[in-house]
Amino acid sequence: MGEPGSLVTGDRAGGRSWCLRRVGMNAEWLLLEDGNEVTVGRGFGVTYQLVSKICPLMISRNHCVLKQNAEGQWTIMDNKSLNGVWLNGERLEPLEIYSIHKGDHIQLGVPLENKENAEYEYEVTEEDWERMYPCLAPKNGQMIEKNKGLRTKRKFSFDELEGPGAEGPSNLKSKISKVSCEPGQPVKLHEKGEVVSPPSEYLNPKLTSLEPSEKTTGAHVYPGPAGVIELHRKKQKASNPSASQSSLELFKVTMSRILKLKTQMQEKQVAVMNVKKQTQEGNSKMIVKMEQELQDLQSQLCVEQAQQQARVEQLEKTFQEEQQHLQGLEKEQGEEDLKHQLAQALQEHQALMEELNRSKKDFEAIIQAKNKELEQTKEEKEKVQAQKEEVLSHVNDVLENELQCIICSEYFIEAVTLNCAHSFCSYCINEWMKRKIECPICRKDIKSKTHSLVLDNCINKMVDNLSSEVKERRIVLIRERKEEQ
Repeated sequence: MGEPGSLVTGDRAGGRSWCLRRVGMNAEWLLLEDGNEVTVGRGFGVTYQLVSKICPLMISRNHCVLKQNAEGQWTIMDNKSLNGVWLNGERLEPLEIYSIHKGDHIQLGVPLENKENAEYEYEVTEEDWERMYPCLAPKNGQMIEKNKGLRTKRKFSFDELEGPGAEGPSNLKSKISKVSCEPGQPVKLHEKGEVVSPPSEYLNPKLTSLEPSEKTTGAHVYPGPAGVIELHRKKQKASNPSASQSSLELFKVTMSRILKLKTQMQEKQVAVMNVKKQTQEGNSKMIVKMEQELQDLQSQLCVEQAQQQARVEQLEKTFQEEQQHLQGLEKEQGEEDLKHQLAQALQEHQALMEELNRSKKDFEAIIQAKNKELEQTKEEKEKVQAQKEEVLSHVNDVLENELQCIICSEYFIEAVTLNCAHSFCSYCINEWMKRKIECPICRKDIKSKTHSLVLDNCINKMVDNLSSEVKERRIVLIRERKEEQ
């Protein structure tokens, strides 16, 4: 790939720019200029023209478009390409806009059946301009201007060969040695009279792009990606196989004719140069005749190339139509599959509803049994509650009858037991003994008093389970008796 031309500007030098770096190569990088839309394809109206030497139909005429959105983010769009655009291993939907970021992997087309990677693979990156500039690919417009300038500089008029005889044979030989072939003229004559075959880049670009990668003595087979060939075979079975087969056969025949014309043209050019070398002083009529034949061959070759290009476009259009037809068939098949799946889902739903109904009946029976058990438990609980209330009532009676002081009619406070075994509050018996020294119950003389801790602890625990009013009254009574003492 040639130099990227006059792309360096004063304001850009020393800065950083976005580009698509060709994977595995330090050349053919695609510059993403801010504010400009970048188009890529094999056609002539794109920013960067990619002409595959392995498979010309791999890249469509307008394959994809890269541009910035309103926020300045670079995006990519597949412009209905035949072999697609792949972003990080996922194929993009046609005419859908996807954002790209630094480090993303972009693939144009698909790998051939004997290749692991596609021919055109790029990585989105941002590089310094000095690092990027030597690796940039030339734009399509710059290539056209360069080729025009090259043809203008190297164009040679055969009238100079027919000058006055005074120049002599040596002068004529020096002029002939300066002849340089235009694109399409594969022979160059040097001063020593050697005939040298031209490099392949000086041939017609269209012919070069359509030339097969392998030449055999038999029929020439046009190379292409495995996906395209397999898709063509599937489409032949799907619809109109005879038309596609005839188009391929015609394509092969045309390629053979183009190769034959190319060979004839090269032979004719060699013959013209040999005649020019042998006839240094004259015989211009023979030269003109052979040049005319050469021009005729070139015209015929151009016509064949134009027809071949038209056939290629027609074949591509046929492939697209058959692909759309195949997609329609796949869509119909998908609808039938959906109907079948829907019917199966309905059957499963009905079976599930029946199972739910059976489960519902079982649960209702279980709930009824649980309700019966709950009613029985409720009755038993009521019986236990009644028994508990009866026990509490009995305890209250015991407390009122056995644990109350007969003097103050309150529960014992600091209970004391006399020698006659009767118990009273300590405060109450002391006040009683100020008047009489005898038991208030049995009238026996009081000889001793014993403090009863058991009664105090029992009464305190029982009072804790009684109402708050009883507790407050007992606390107030205890405080009053302590103050009086």
